[in-house]
Formats: sequence, C-alpha cells, structure tokens
Amino acid sequence: MIPAAFDYTRPSTVDEAVRALADGGEDAKVLAGGQSLIPVLRLRMAAPTVLVDVGGVGELRGVRDDGDALVIGATTRHADLLRDPLVAEHAPLLAQAAAKVGDRQVRHLGTIGGSLSHADPAGDLPGAALALDASFEIAGPGGRRTVSASEFFVDFLTTALAPDEVLVSVRVPKLPGWTAHYEKFVRVAQAWAIAGVAAVVRRENGGIAEARVALTNMGNTPLRAGAVEAALAGGPATVDAVASAAGRAGEGTDPPSDAFASADYRRHLVTVLTKRAVLAAGGIS
Repeated sequence: MIPAAFDYTRPSTVDEAVRALADGGEDAKVLAGGQSLIPVLRLRMAAPTVLVDVGGVGELRGVRDDGDALVIGATTRHADLLRDPLVAEHAPLLAQAAAKVGDRQVRHLGTIGGSLSHADPAGDLPGAALALDASFEIAGPGGRRTVSASEFFVDFLTTALAPDEVLVSVRVPKLPGWTAHYEKFVRVAQAWAIAGVAAVVRRENGGIAEARVALTNMGNTPLRAGAVEAALAGGPATVDAVASAAGRAGEGTDPPSDAFASADYRRHLVTVLTKRAVLAAGGIS
C-alpha cells in the first residue's frame, strides 16, 4: 500500500528536531533508519502528519569512550555496532544482539535508537540494553534527562519517550571482568525472536560472582530474570548449577501465545536458552 500523505522535515541539530516534533504535535514521528516505521506506514497502521528525519543530526551518530562507559549515538546503525572496536572491547553483547537483527540490508539501515524506541518485545537490542544496565539520554522541550533501561520500556511498543522527545544516546557501562552471550530462537533466519536471552556473567574464584539475565519476548517488555540471577550469584560455575538456575527463567513472565508458539512453549524455550546463554557467557562446560 502507499502511505498516507505527510510532511517531511530534516533538522540538523537535536534542538531543531525537538522543535519540529513539538510543532507537529502527537501526529509527528521520528524517522531514523526507517526499518520499523516504513513498513507500518505502508500498511497504514500509522498515519503521521509529519516525519522528522534525524538522519542528518551529527550528534546522534557514532560511538565514543566516556571513561567508565560507552556513549552510543541513537542513529548509530546496527552494522556500525558490529565493526566498532570500542563495542567489541567493552560491550560485545550489543554486537552479538545486533548481528541477529533482520538481514544485512536491515542492519545497514536500522539504528540502535530506532530499535530501542520501537520497543518491540521480540526485538534483540532491548533485552541486551536491559542486561547491560544501559541508560538513555532523552532531549525534549524542557531540556535533557536520563532514563534507565529498566524504566524506559513501559509496555508493548511503548517507552518513556514523550511525543515531543528525541532519544539522543545510549550509555552502556563498561563491565571489566564480565563476559556475555546472546541466544535467540527463531522459526527461520532473519525473523523476530520467538524467545531470546541476553546474559552477562562475572566469574570469581572459580564460581559465578554475579550474573544478569534479560529475556526477550516473554512479556510486553524485555524482562530481567531475577530468580535466575539470584540463583546463580555466589554459586558454583558448573553445568548442573546453571541448569538448576535456568529452570527458574519462566518465573514472573507473561509470554504471548500466537501462531508461532504457545506461552508454555516459550517458557520451555527460555529455560533452554538461559542455560545455553549463561554457559556460553561464563565459559562453563
């Protein structure tokens, strides 16, 4: 289908983008890579009156070292995450998750900020951001504010972003001594996750000192598997111990039942994927 008619503006600064959104009201939408928005427009599931293209805002692009964290511009593309040396060194989980997004064409156009702002619970990057305790810098008419990943994802396809706000950057704390892994189960290659698990693990004295485990498509938002994390912390780094902890991955979840999988099947999947992700992240065999 052909999208409904809309006005188009391409600001060159964050402030200009915020003003354009404020002027457009609730019917204005941000356009970054367009990999989530364009299909929705073509299906006429959305009919914004104004598109604010932030692709020309230099501040929103790139990865920089900020001492104890990486700061990643919101329009940094998935393909850039895959080849950036800072991401490879300090946030490899993001690169692993980005590698699972769509296909090569999508990864060369889609952006980290677009994926996070779209907030699809089956998306790969929201869970990774949650496991890494990332935070988001947001700009609006009243200035800038920071929102943690745990507060950013509010509901299905809903975030803490107001209609007149722009996601500026993602701040990812460096985790020296931690290792990570992302597991995803799909029907076919290049599909949304039926279920997924992002895990980061810190080993100490032969055991697991700490672990963070985030679940994909197990509710309306990405979820932290608190019961798994508590079971792993301070425990032995053995296959049996990890399997026992992973058995609690479904606790507190509310996965959907759809044409691809039932809720019970997703709970089974996430148990298997959590075991695999934690074992791989911790180098446990």
